This record gives sequence, structure tokens and C-alpha cells, in this order.
Amino acid sequence: MSNDVAVSSSAVPAIPESYLVRLREMLKGGSRKIIGLVGPPGAGKSTVGLALREIFSDISQIVPMDGFHLANVELARLGRAHRKGAPDTFDSAGYVDLLKRLHSQAADEIIYAPEFRREIEEPIANAIPVFPETQLVITEGNYLLLDHGHWAGISDLLDEIWYVDIDHSIRRERLVKRHMHFGRSQSAAEDWVANTDEPNAVRIEATKHRADVLFNWEGE
Repeated sequence: MSNDVAVSSSAVPAIPESYLVRLREMLKGGSRKIIGLVGPPGAGKSTVGLALREIFSDISQIVPMDGFHLANVELARLGRAHRKGAPDTFDSAGYVDLLKRLHSQAADEIIYAPEFRREIEEPIANAIPVFPETQLVITEGNYLLLDHGHWAGISDLLDEIWYVDIDHSIRRERLVKRHMHFGRSQSAAEDWVANTDEPNAVRIEATKHRADVLFNWEGE
């Protein structure tokens, strides 16, 4: 892999140049860097990650926090299925352990990360191979800035954390559409956003001041 970057295609919203300059400067040394994208549900974290992945296509990979969702059967056992997406519905210790491994990856080692599949609402183990030559690891999730439990150790494992911010009404509208796309009725989607997503959003927004970078955009 080289340090050349590709031009982003029209399929992915453009990243403002000031953020790209910041990343290019960070990557000059040639060592692995791990940046985190954090923000409330529907803020556009995954879209920002995909845009960065496309621009830095030959040196980057995405490793989402969402792969560490607890399985539905375990959420049911714990009585937490009705608030899936809250901090205690993730394997936070497992996520922290993965980030530690990514910092010390051997030159001949492939590290496997889980992936969350929305079409089945379940995590899939070992779905993402992270290769040792990957210079830029992009990880995104809701709780990278929490200061309690295993979450509190994440900030020390990331070179920078970017908080993805967007207008609340756009974010909520996007969430309703997302839930409807994956099978909920409009009323069920609106109820889930109001009673599950929004309490999580309030919790996440309270951590905004801890971010290294505030990423403002109107991306889709």
C-alpha cells in the first residue's frame, strides 16, 4: 500500500478539504493510525467512514464498533432487547481488546473483526480481515467518548476522535427511514427513534466536548 490517495467518487458525499489535510499530515510518518468517528445514531458516521475509505482507498480499512453488539439471544436473556443500542448492549471489553490488538499487529498477522448486519440485526464474527499493511484504520461507533466502564479506555487507543455533528431533525428523519427500510412500520420506527435512539443520542451528545475534532456537515 502507498500513501497516495484516490479521488472520491460522486457516489459518496465530499469530505471538506480541511479534514483531509489534517489526516494527510497525521499519516506522513508512515506508521499505523487509528481514528474514531463518534456521534449519535443517524449522524452519518458510517457515511463519513465510507467517504474516507474511498479517498484513502489503498491504505485504509473500516472496523465498526457495531460488530460488538450482543447477539439477540443474549439481549433477550438479559432483558435488554427493547433498548438495543444502549451502552450495556455491546461487548465493550471485546471492542477495547480489538483496538489494543490493532495497535500491536504483527507484520505477518491478519486480525479478524466482527461486523453487524442490519438485514438480520445480528453481529457476524470474523467478517472483517484487517491486514498488517493497513496504515489507516477507521473505527466508528456511538460510545467512543464515554468515560465509564471499558468504554473509558477507548480514547487512549485512538490517535484522534472526530465527533460527527448534524442537524437533529435531519438525523431523526434519517433514522425513521432507516428503521422502515429494515422492516418496521412508520409508527414503529418513530416509536423506536423516540424511545430508544433519542435517549442514546442525548447520552452521546453529552460527550461531544471530549472529541479532538468536531466534524460538521450536511451529508446524506
